[in-house]
Amino acid sequence: MKFIAVFIMLFLLVSCGSKKSDKELFDDAQRNLKEDKIPEAVIAYEELISNYSESNLAPEALSQLASVYQNKRIKSLSEKENLEKAVMLFKKIHTDYPQSSYAPTGLFMAGFISANELKNFDQATEIYNQFLKEYPDHDLIVSAKAELENMGLTPEEILKKNLAKEN
Repeated sequence: MKFIAVFIMLFLLVSCGSKKSDKELFDDAQRNLKEDKIPEAVIAYEELISNYSESNLAPEALSQLASVYQNKRIKSLSEKENLEKAVMLFKKIHTDYPQSSYAPTGLFMAGFISANELKNFDQATEIYNQFLKEYPDHDLIVSAKAELENMGLTPEEILKKNLAKEN
């Protein structure tokens, strides 16, 4: 009976002590990405975001995770599903971590993917307008305005439009 009690105590100590820190999870995810172990990277990022939502690493982990989906690296999902997940995660950075340096870029990227990859121009316009309102002095403001001006145009149409402005 004592043996079983000692075994249970040891098991509890080991299992409680084996929880990885936010930094360890982030480092694991980064290493797995470099080694092209995408499912393992996703799990580590998701665990960090879930278990350490208050960590300074959480917004960066969300950004990295969103980039995984943006680059369509989850082979079990369709291209559209990957991109929709990326938009959701980039928006989540802005929503959950509004004071983070990743928040403006997250919002911009949600608009960019919506417009250029998903061709969801209504959603992209709404996101870009929100970006312009909330971050009028951000480095990406010129890009956001250009995206709105050229929404839905092909590169050839944009070139033609810009040449017409010059003349």
